Amino acid sequence: MRCFIGIDLGSTTTKAVLMDEHFEVLGRGITNSRSNYDTATRVAKHEALINTRFTLFHRALSVLPDLGGKLDQFLGDLERNFRLEQFLDQLADLERTCLANVKGERFKGKERAVGEALAAVFVRLREEAPALFARDAKRKSDFFRDIAGSRFMTVAQEIAKASALSYDLMLNVYDKAIIDVENRPPAGEMKDKYLKALERVAASAPEFGGLVGRIAGPVREGLEIPLEETYLVGTGYGRVTLPFSKEHIRSEILCHGLGAHIMYPQTRTVLDIGGQDTKAIQVDPAGIVENFQMNDRCAAGCGRYLGYIADEMNMGLHELGPMAMKATRTVRINSTCTVFAGAELRDRLALGEKREDIMAGLHRSIILRAMSIISRSGGVRDQFTFTGGVAKNEAAVKELRQLIRENYGEVAININPDSIYTGALGAAAFARRAVEH
Repeated sequence: MRCFIGIDLGSTTTKAVLMDEHFEVLGRGITNSRSNYDTATRVAKHEALINTRFTLFHRALSVLPDLGGKLDQFLGDLERNFRLEQFLDQLADLERTCLANVKGERFKGKERAVGEALAAVFVRLREEAPALFARDAKRKSDFFRDIAGSRFMTVAQEIAKASALSYDLMLNVYDKAIIDVENRPPAGEMKDKYLKALERVAASAPEFGGLVGRIAGPVREGLEIPLEETYLVGTGYGRVTLPFSKEHIRSEILCHGLGAHIMYPQTRTVLDIGGQDTKAIQVDPAGIVENFQMNDRCAAGCGRYLGYIADEMNMGLHELGPMAMKATRTVRINSTCTVFAGAELRDRLALGEKREDIMAGLHRSIILRAMSIISRSGGVRDQFTFTGGVAKNEAAVKELRQLIRENYGEVAININPDSIYTGALGAAAFARRAVEH
């Protein structure tokens, strides 16, 4: 099967979209962006290929009458168990790498004790792993570093205390190891992971146990379909560092405009708020960019700004929107500058302002800044599409809807659950067109 891949190397996350020759999206992948952009590109593409396999499984299994209305549930179980297999492989790699790092003057005379403590930590992490990938399990992140790191720190602290060891020693070992592990693909054959996942589903989900014999054939067939990387196009904040030649790189403005058009063909105005920049784009009926504006010089009012606020508030980034939605009033925020945001935040708290009211004010200030950029690009034309990571923030969406209504009247506003992939989608479409022409 010929595949066309778009890579969007953002400042915070790197996204990949895999498309077939009929412009149909088969798979999507996402990972943390790193200083090693080659690795981020490779991991995102690897994740898109994994996601593509599940699309192929869906196609093959959709003709089986035995599954009835449980196909999505089965594929959900299969993917969770596949991710568990992947997680356990990476956990084993992390343990080996940690143990290899127990050396040098700092560990002199403590090598055995630290090694035994690390072994105890990883026994606990392996025991806990299945629960992390069970049905209805709640995880704050799907990235290995985030999942393994949070549990490692908690468990290592307990075991270090019980073993009369320095927690800093354990943390030092982990910090060195995790960088190496996340920059390597999970060990082992991918095909084996899918088949082991199928065995886990059969063992843990009685409703599918009797069907495994019928299901295994189509799953194996899906694994045998070759995925040929025909053409790849890269874009995004870090596009100049992407590991391929200039003819395989497109402007992020062009990719976001085309990607939004593919998602919503009637789109005329696009707003993208990413980690590092805000883009307002005007496109014609074919998705071709007619005009655009971007924020100037800094990351004020972007995802990085929200990340800084989350750190100041000792909260997760995903918690900011829900907190702002609880506000009873909106506190006026004078600065969206990341440098001064912390000082103003602390001043507001010292004056007795409620955290949720401050959060509402912060979200409003971000969208007001975005509205200014939209105005400079030519204003809002029907239809309007909001993309980027901030489009998942309910408080930001609420403020955007309100301000657009106040300034432009009733305009159709499109927000796709997969909007973070818009740039990569446009890049994949450019990859397909490159071969077409």
